[in-house]
Amino acid sequence: MLVRMSINFNYKPEGDILKKFMKSDDFFRGLRGPVGSGKSVSCCIEIFRRALLQQKNAEGKRKSRWAVIRNTNPQLKTTTIKTWLDWFPEDTWGNFAWSVPYTHRINKGDIELEVIFLALDRPEDVKKLLSLELTGVWVNEAREIPKSIIDACTMRVGRFPSMRDGGATWYGVIADTNAPEEDHWWPIMAGDVPVPDHISRDEALMLIKPDNWSFHTQPPAMTEEKDKEGFTTQYTNNDNAENKKNLTPKYYPNIIRGKTKGWIDVYVLNKLGAIEEGKPVYPNYKQELHMAKEELKATITQPIVIGIDFGLTPAAVFGQRTPLGKWNILNELVCFDMGVMRFSELLRGEIAKSYKNFDIQIFGDPAGDFRSQTDERTPFSIMRNYGLKALPAPSNDVALRIESVDTALQRLIDGKAGFMIDPKCINLKKGFNGGYHYRRLQTSGDRYDEKPFKNRYSHVHDALQYLMMGAGEGRTLLAGRSQSKPVVAKKEWDVFAGQKTRKRKVWDLFKRNG
Repeated sequence: MLVRMSINFNYKPEGDILKKFMKSDDFFRGLRGPVGSGKSVSCCIEIFRRALLQQKNAEGKRKSRWAVIRNTNPQLKTTTIKTWLDWFPEDTWGNFAWSVPYTHRINKGDIELEVIFLALDRPEDVKKLLSLELTGVWVNEAREIPKSIIDACTMRVGRFPSMRDGGATWYGVIADTNAPEEDHWWPIMAGDVPVPDHISRDEALMLIKPDNWSFHTQPPAMTEEKDKEGFTTQYTNNDNAENKKNLTPKYYPNIIRGKTKGWIDVYVLNKLGAIEEGKPVYPNYKQELHMAKEELKATITQPIVIGIDFGLTPAAVFGQRTPLGKWNILNELVCFDMGVMRFSELLRGEIAKSYKNFDIQIFGDPAGDFRSQTDERTPFSIMRNYGLKALPAPSNDVALRIESVDTALQRLIDGKAGFMIDPKCINLKKGFNGGYHYRRLQTSGDRYDEKPFKNRYSHVHDALQYLMMGAGEGRTLLAGRSQSKPVVAKKEWDVFAGQKTRKRKVWDLFKRNG
């Protein structure tokens, strides 16, 4: 593109996807790519290009107004605004107003362009966004932005210039991002992943892609080479990568040094995934080794073992152990803001749908055998009312629980992994890839909490641990740690018979359940 207004301005998109993104007139356009692929720059240029294409008003002026959105104010100032000013410096394009809201007004020739920069961690900026009359919005790093903000943006565009002033020649929302998580609104609307089962029908309807929305995915910056076992052996620069003419050949080989596989997948290979701060709970987990390539099938000859974590974010994990000792983790059920009664209904429905006529064994958080001060019923007794016979797992010792899973992760059977996860277990997968982690302490050096950080992934992993412990993976561990004191039901109460019974020891639970 060449603009003559006493200034020569040159830009050429380096890549077919970048070109396609900029040529599109869709109301919403999303651009997903690796770091360094030219996403942010193309969005900056697109704002200016649309200002050039705006029809003149009666006074001969091309008027437009844009908002640029970023998740936090530090990110906005150090990254987004910096990129903008690299291409539209103040000494050439006019002073940048550093008072809130940050604004750049460009008056060159017949162009009158106003660009307002807003951060979502500033309440005053969010309020400002909801009141602006705009031509367009650029959402920078959209994986950090909820769908509700995108929807709000769509309602503010097409309002400037006013119809009395000729109206907007084009209006809409553009967005760029590194690869988001699999259950983010972006890959769902783009058709990269199916709509999650746990969301409501109304939420699902909001994630159907309109005809005038388009999503553009750039090629990975590097390619990975794998051995016959599926492990990555090395990375090489991708000849089909975009914007490579503006990067040195050593750019990507240098930035991947010392990075985790998950980091490289997201930022370089442009794969959907999560990047979490902290130390993973399961360093022995290997995606290539433990994640099945296709659906795992249950066999009727072996029981289905279910682990349950209670609370307002209840979770269940379904697993089956083969006669040779291999674990197949078949399914997960993760809910949010839900009580035990509703969760029991869903669990019973899932068992009836997927595991009818199977022998079912259920183990839950031992704390679920305690009554609350306001309710005489326990989670276990509530589940019993729904026909779900569950037992407390033999221990609530966090270290033992984690070790019961980690031991299975390291097991090899006939030279293959003795622990496999079905690909539909998305939350478990994210947890294994770092979502379930030890939080770094705010001190000098690499120091971390002793217990895993409680977040959206901890509940489903707690459920997995109860499954493994209840099914017997904790027997050897318990036997080898005589100093440990497993927590069972505190009260002498049989949740199945509803009456007091003799005090059970942990080994009695194992005997009862094989």
